[in-house]
Amino acid sequence: MWCIFGCLLTACVRKQTGGTAVSAADEPVKAYCIDYNWGEGGAHGFARPGLWADANPAEHVEWYAALGCNVIQSFAVSCNGYAWYKNGIIPEQPGLQHDFLTEQVRLARQKNMKVIGYFCVGANNKWEDDHPDLCYRMGGQQIPLTRQYLDYLCASIEDAIRKTDIDGIMLDWFYNPGGGRDPLPPLRWLPCEEEMYRELTGEDFPGKENVTEDMALAFRRKAIGRAWERIRETTKRTKPECIIWLTAYEVDSREYEGNTLLKEVDWLMNEAGDSERTQAMKDLAGAQTKLITCLANWNGQNPLETVPDAISRGVGLYGFAKPVSGASIMLPVDYYLSTPLDSLEGDALNIAVLARCFNNLPLADNTH
Repeated sequence: MWCIFGCLLTACVRKQTGGTAVSAADEPVKAYCIDYNWGEGGAHGFARPGLWADANPAEHVEWYAALGCNVIQSFAVSCNGYAWYKNGIIPEQPGLQHDFLTEQVRLARQKNMKVIGYFCVGANNKWEDDHPDLCYRMGGQQIPLTRQYLDYLCASIEDAIRKTDIDGIMLDWFYNPGGGRDPLPPLRWLPCEEEMYRELTGEDFPGKENVTEDMALAFRRKAIGRAWERIRETTKRTKPECIIWLTAYEVDSREYEGNTLLKEVDWLMNEAGDSERTQAMKDLAGAQTKLITCLANWNGQNPLETVPDAISRGVGLYGFAKPVSGASIMLPVDYYLSTPLDSLEGDALNIAVLARCFNNLPLADNTH
């Protein structure tokens, strides 16, 4: 079984490259993220501020290099609202021992890897704590895209680009409150949302009882469109070559319809990981957009199916998992390469398959 699959993987790589070297610009994304969003002690399941503040950027870069990545998805600001670099306008993670993101960028460049800094559009615990009148205060994806929030988010993006020189930004949870998956829940129409309605439609707010489903959907789409224009303008003005990477659980979300977002992002990822929606992204994305699919324990994708399918279609690969056993990093890559695949499961299996794929090793070879 492994021999057959290993041959398939090798054949897919040859098909993708045509037997010749692929330039860095054309090479599909090979990315991973040691995920610092989730962990004990924080609100709504997010990591408490300062968890993993001892993380060593040099150790991280070496781990990603051993995995065979050409892209490190790191963090500019976590969902808890604190930054992973020093001397910025956003408070750093309490106890941060290293200028983590800045050092990652510097060290990764020496190994020809890009570093992408994470921003969560729809969830930020610190913003929620500081501005209770401008958010729903009930879990993630609950921040209305007000002008005040967009000012804060865009200032944060510009600051991170200037201070760390990251190669790009990842935008996660780019939705209005409760968005991302159908059916879309009713909006609460906070006073700040009523003001948004007047700004976005040019009309007076008609009252909650008079807002139809179609009116609410049109409002959501206008809010997404305004937010995207602000984020794109800020990012490209600050650093024109800065990559904008959008990850979405539902890339075909009704909130995105009618907007230029999916056509204009540089990289687009189907976080659900399923082949059907990954393939459908071609019709949603722009001609220049790199497509990526996702491996994570929570989305239930089988890496032995997802990886060769992505490779055969020239789609990039990405995975993420929170650190193991309370440490700030994963097990050594050597462990994932030397352990037989049929003895692994979940995130460990995903990492093991990606390690072989990224390093051009056949899955039939369980040692190296």
